[in-house]
Amino acid sequence: MKIYTKTGDNGTTALFGGSRVKKYNLRIESYGTVDELNSYIGLIKDQDISSAAKDALLKIQNELFTLGAMLATPPEKETLKSGKERLNIPKIDENSILFLENEIDKMDEVLPQMTHFILPGGHQAVSFCHVARCVCRRAERLSVELNDNEPINEDILKYLNRLSDYLFVLARKLSLDLQVEEIKWIPTKQ
Repeated sequence: MKIYTKTGDNGTTALFGGSRVKKYNLRIESYGTVDELNSYIGLIKDQDISSAAKDALLKIQNELFTLGAMLATPPEKETLKSGKERLNIPKIDENSILFLENEIDKMDEVLPQMTHFILPGGHQAVSFCHVARCVCRRAERLSVELNDNEPINEDILKYLNRLSDYLFVLARKLSLDLQVEEIKWIPTKQ
């Protein structure tokens, strides 16, 4: 497979199913931001963190590839002329969302109660979690806008929403594991 095709030299790209759209198309922005998120999750996974966290992050990275493929497939191209689904892979579904919720719940069991907003920082791994969380929120906002224009699978929106929560809780858990103090946001009084 050749890396460069030259088919995008005019500022367009192909969606699954063959439709060509501008590279700034909202669908491209949505799954492109999911791809960016996946790269940041790779940075978190490359840190000196527990193997359990690495395993969960690898599962999430794989699911984000699936989610990106779902976003890259316009509704009118989801089904082939034969009646079969174009994406012959397990989709993001309720089980994907439950996995994130279970991971959040497991981490929450050992975390101290939150009494303040928390500022990003304290350790590089923690900061990467917060950057990924912000990129996840952007992917979610773009996907919500896409859904307003062209309905997408609702599990995509739920998954992105839950993933940003997971990344926040993971940042807190890594602070605990790495024995770094969470940086509380305490506004100065006038």
